[in-house]
Amino acid sequence: MIKNLTVRQITYYITVLITFFNILIISVLYVSGDVDLPFYWIILLIILQIIFTYLIIRQFLEYFIFRQIKLIYKFIHDSKLGSKEMLTQDKLDNTSIAEVNKEVLEWGKIKQEEIESLKSLEEYRSNFVGNISHELKTPIFSIQGYLHTLLDGGLNDDTINLKYIKRATKNAERLQSIVEDLETIHRIESENEVFHISNFNIKLLIDDLLPDLSVLAKKKKIKIKFKDGADLPYIVNADINLISEVINNLIINSIKYGKQGGTTRIGLYETGQNILIEINDDGIGIEEEHLKHVFDRFYRVDPSRSRKQGGSGLGLSIVKHVVEAHNQTINVRSTPGEGSTFGFTLKKAK
Repeated sequence: MIKNLTVRQITYYITVLITFFNILIISVLYVSGDVDLPFYWIILLIILQIIFTYLIIRQFLEYFIFRQIKLIYKFIHDSKLGSKEMLTQDKLDNTSIAEVNKEVLEWGKIKQEEIESLKSLEEYRSNFVGNISHELKTPIFSIQGYLHTLLDGGLNDDTINLKYIKRATKNAERLQSIVEDLETIHRIESENEVFHISNFNIKLLIDDLLPDLSVLAKKKKIKIKFKDGADLPYIVNADINLISEVINNLIINSIKYGKQGGTTRIGLYETGQNILIEINDDGIGIEEEHLKHVFDRFYRVDPSRSRKQGGSGLGLSIVKHVVEAHNQTINVRSTPGEGSTFGFTLKKAK
């Protein structure tokens, strides 16, 4: 009770305290005979003292202390709530000091978090601009080099003309891939992507994707297998086309960074209201310091090796965006030299 006091309550308690000491002093003086006034005059003086004490203390607290505090508090309160619940004068007068202190501290904490978030976003934006410039510059310079060589006479040289045209085309396709992936991320982030949610068997979806992926896997002699228990009917509720892209990206990633002659394993598990899909490889793995960045745009654990493997560098970023757009989670665990496991959840169909 003492901690949560309004201005009025503080004034009241101070007045009562002063009045108590005044009565005590007057009583002592009256009993000792030092005060020679009629008793009703003493009562009248005490009443007047109470009134004046209350008014003076109230004015002092209100205008010299709490008025300034209230202006700050009102600004903070209204800025937090916007136009939803503006602070009225009556509510302001009945707000305790503890409530003011609590809300100001909360506001300060929120603002500090916003500042840290803005700093992080600015750093991310700066890194992203640098990364995308680098990613686009590489194929553009390659295309320019091949075309200039052809224009400078290489077009008439049968030993290089067709080879350089193919290389230029490959880099142009890489540029197109980067642009398309960026557009996909933008649509999901801006909520312009139209989701077509339906119930489907995740195991059957993966089965449909495997024939095309097996072609890539055969080049590295990698086998793609399901873990035990995957044959159960795991029915999920999601956008089948976007989830196809997620699974496709994760399996391709496991093949690219899996070891020659290794195995990609796919696990399906029921976890409460969700279905967990895990894709595991036995390849090079990822160092601990890189794990928290693997879903960042254009982030490459080993840039030189990653570019040789092809791709836009946005596959895992798209995966993360799609999964989170379904209000689900994705994670990765890895041991260098032993392999990596990417797992994400989808809502189980009712």
